[in-house]
Amino acid sequence: MALKNVLALVVLLGVVGVSFVKAYDNSESNPERYNPGTTGNLYNDYYGNKCTNVEEIVRNVTYQYVSANPTLAAALLRMHFHDCFVRGCDGSVLIKSPNNDAERDAVPNLTLRGYEVVEAAKAALEIACPGVVSCADVLALVARDAVFYIDGPWWPVPLGRRDGRISNISDANSLPSPFANVETLKKNFADKGLNTKDLVVLSGAHTIGVSSCALINRRIYNFTGKGDFDPAMDPNYVKILKERCPPTDFTTSVDMDPTSADKFDSHYFDAVYQNKGLFISDSTLLKDSYTKFYILQQAVLNLNTFNDDFLDSMVKLGFVGILTGDQGEIRNKCDRIN
Repeated sequence: MALKNVLALVVLLGVVGVSFVKAYDNSESNPERYNPGTTGNLYNDYYGNKCTNVEEIVRNVTYQYVSANPTLAAALLRMHFHDCFVRGCDGSVLIKSPNNDAERDAVPNLTLRGYEVVEAAKAALEIACPGVVSCADVLALVARDAVFYIDGPWWPVPLGRRDGRISNISDANSLPSPFANVETLKKNFADKGLNTKDLVVLSGAHTIGVSSCALINRRIYNFTGKGDFDPAMDPNYVKILKERCPPTDFTTSVDMDPTSADKFDSHYFDAVYQNKGLFISDSTLLKDSYTKFYILQQAVLNLNTFNDDFLDSMVKLGFVGILTGDQGEIRNKCDRIN
């Protein structure tokens, strides 16, 4: 380890102090204890005799699609995140509107992919156990299985979510922005019952998948309106991005993890530590003592806790804003209310 990295870590430890450990306490082992701001619980055996093979059915369909197109893993994980951050994990992002005014029509959701996987899994479940399994649960399972298929972590998905009946384009404004600073991001997550550790850990999902030149154009070409780039970025990385994204190119894809965007690993934190975070929302994680310390743990100390931390945060995410009991409905088709 380079001397400057050791010194930086020592200084940071002195700043963060003992209180850091408490701020990162995510130690609940019972999924029912992850229940931020909801009125119901989820259970691993929720469907029981009503649909005994629910996870196997969803897994088989998901593997069929992801084996043919591994990029769907990142897409489905993103879809689940976007669903949970808007009105909770209620499958509302799946609903189509004839007036193009549903969540999926909002600008941040126009690039969502993988709806066909959720629809296919739901269709298979309707054959096996009609009217039983919610689309919200299907999406949560599909996201987990897709990530696991590409050798990412497996996490338990407690079940029992009900489907929402409301999907408004304006509600998508609650999604965290790739242009947000760390304080705004912390508030976004806190509003959903998630903490600072969840923020930095779930940001690590950017280890897989791609974005587009459109989202970084200003950052690399005209950050302050003077033809400059964001000084928080490594100049050599900016040069590589400019080769990939000419000034008038807004459509070419860009890997979110510059070294291994097709592999679920901790290299995202290496990139952020090296000032190669693609978005402002990535780079800004170095401006908060807690999130920076976590990045140092993964990138400098190589503690290799990311996978375990990710599964904990994903379980928590799956409880955000859930509908249970007699709330909502069980949709017959995921893209429309009954």
